[in-house]
Amino acid sequence: MNHSTQILAQAPVVPVLAIDNLDHAIPLARALVAGGIPVLEVTLRTPAGLPAITAIRDAVPDAIVGAGTVVNARDFDAAVEAGSAFVVTPGLTRGILDAAADSAVPLIPGVATVSEMMRALDHGVDCLKFFPAEASGGAAALKAFAGPFPRVKFCPTGGVGLHNIDDYLALESVVTVGGSWLTPSELLAAQDWDAIRALASAAVEHVTAFRAAQ
Repeated sequence: MNHSTQILAQAPVVPVLAIDNLDHAIPLARALVAGGIPVLEVTLRTPAGLPAITAIRDAVPDAIVGAGTVVNARDFDAAVEAGSAFVVTPGLTRGILDAAADSAVPLIPGVATVSEMMRALDHGVDCLKFFPAEASGGAAALKAFAGPFPRVKFCPTGGVGLHNIDDYLALESVVTVGGSWLTPSELLAAQDWDAIRALASAAVEHVTAFRAAQ
């Protein structure tokens, strides 16, 4: 099991966090960790993304915080400098692969096609983000990919929620799933950390029960 897969294996679900207010970063991370979700993907979609990664790394030792929406080598380097434990991208480019090759921080690149998977494998990367999952064929596509790519592991993200999570968890290639439903904007605005912790706990219970029944 490679380093990326080891990280994802600790996460029943990977919450995708777009943090607008830096003051929310630490209590949000604490709520998710308290709910049983230690692996957090903080996207670089907002100006607070990079400082939030640093703040969570320093203040929430039980969290494994990484950067998401990393779209080029500059973003990759900035994410590493901020203290990211892993880096997630929405797609796969030569610049991203080159940046990752020079870093000890594991890369989990986004792929949607067979050609992208083959490019990742050419560079020794076999733990991938399937994105956008539902728009790219969903669980049926991942099931089909298992034939030519039996050793590749995935974190499907994009359109994944409690309504369809079981379809993905039933696949051996799926390590975990990513999504933003654990941190709805209204709960963030209200700073209702107890409600977010409860959502995290419910997701963990669901995933644990489903996998125990497999």
